Amino acid sequence: MTQRRSTRRRWTLRRTLVAGTSVLVALAFVVMSVATILSLRSFAFDRLDEQVREGLSFAAGRGGFDGRGDVDRPPGMDAASPAPRVGTLLVVIAGDGSVQTSEYTRADGTEVAVSDDQVAQLRSSVATDRTPTTVDLGGDLGAFRIAAAENDGTTVIAGNSEADVTATTSALTGILVAVSAVTLLIAVLTLSLFVRRSLRPLDRVADVAQRVSTLSLDAGSVDIPDRVAAADTDADTEVGRVGSSLNDLLGHVQSSLAARQHSEEQLRRFIADASHELRTPLSSIRGYAQLSLGEAGPMTPTQARSFDRIESEAERMASLVDDLLLLARLDAGQPLRREEVELTLLAVDAVSDAQAADATHEWRLDVTDDLISVPGDENRLRQVVANLLRNAQTHTPAGAVVTLSLARAGGEAVLRVADTGPGIDPGIAERLFERFARGDDSRNRDAGSTGLGLSIALAITAAHGGSIAVESVPGRTVFEVRLPAA
Repeated sequence: MTQRRSTRRRWTLRRTLVAGTSVLVALAFVVMSVATILSLRSFAFDRLDEQVREGLSFAAGRGGFDGRGDVDRPPGMDAASPAPRVGTLLVVIAGDGSVQTSEYTRADGTEVAVSDDQVAQLRSSVATDRTPTTVDLGGDLGAFRIAAAENDGTTVIAGNSEADVTATTSALTGILVAVSAVTLLIAVLTLSLFVRRSLRPLDRVADVAQRVSTLSLDAGSVDIPDRVAAADTDADTEVGRVGSSLNDLLGHVQSSLAARQHSEEQLRRFIADASHELRTPLSSIRGYAQLSLGEAGPMTPTQARSFDRIESEAERMASLVDDLLLLARLDAGQPLRREEVELTLLAVDAVSDAQAADATHEWRLDVTDDLISVPGDENRLRQVVANLLRNAQTHTPAGAVVTLSLARAGGEAVLRVADTGPGIDPGIAERLFERFARGDDSRNRDAGSTGLGLSIALAITAAHGGSIAVESVPGRTVFEVRLPAA
């Protein structure tokens, strides 16, 4: 139920307003039309009832009551009135039950006989209290409005056809339906134009938000030039308040991003300056350690281990400083060298170096016979491959298989480093390429990883116009580097 509701297409505000208002207008037309038709029908039946009563009085004028009945005659009408009224049905029944008159005079003056069955239906359906009632005689006669009166045993039944009332009501219904439909169509079109014009300011506000949403705000110098126009920020309108609030929000976001950018630039300058300044004292430490080691003469095992630790840690710190300085230069956008690099030969060298440095892993190479070249900085690309292989070595157990493959896909060179290690902890997968990112305690740290290798690989790859991605499941992890091929 929830999924079906969430996947159902939602209506726009414009469509909702037009549809809702159109329904209300249509309901108004329906109510007005029904009220008009019912009023007209009631008025028409009132007039028809008056005609029925006049017809009943006319029947008395023809002698139905021999001048002595209690049926009121219209002024000037007497018992000698000769002709029947046009459009009137007349039935006169004597006291002994015999039918003296049973006829219906049409509007064109022709008379139609009333059958015995119809007379019997009239006698059984109409009370002799002169109250008009509807009787459907069927056949060619149809429905009639009938009234009856009785005096001294003689019954007079008079009535008028409802055909004119029904025809008038039907005609009016058709007219109202047609007029309502045309009027509703015009109203819907007019309403659509009005709503469209009224919602244009909201569309402009949405366009600003859409353009801002496409900006890259995650890093670097960020400028948000788009703002809602002053005409769409009127605080007296709902859309104006939305536009004004969006402008305030964009202003706060830009201020926050500017503050972040300033802080990042200060941090980069500090790292670059500190890394540059640390290189000289670190070189001095390593030099004096080597000098002291050469002139110290015989040393105890403890002293020898201490000098070795001084030299190894100095080298490690120098490597860390070099990495930080490289990242600072890449962040500053310093251009790299551009030359044609034989990526196939580079991959072969990288696997050979890994095999020489670590025999506890099984190193494999999978490349095509055709040499694949890319434009770039050879030293930096070597660093990318070396960092990926070193990452596989560091975070996989002894005996794991590490495979470096290289192939061409379209206009790109695709380099993959796959291992059969335990996989990457999902908790660190999302921040794997962040600086100083480290795995949990279950990952091997014996090699003293600084957590900068993958971030350096990402920065160098991006500087070459490429991309790097990772896929990992228990038992298999694959890093994929894509670079524009030469």
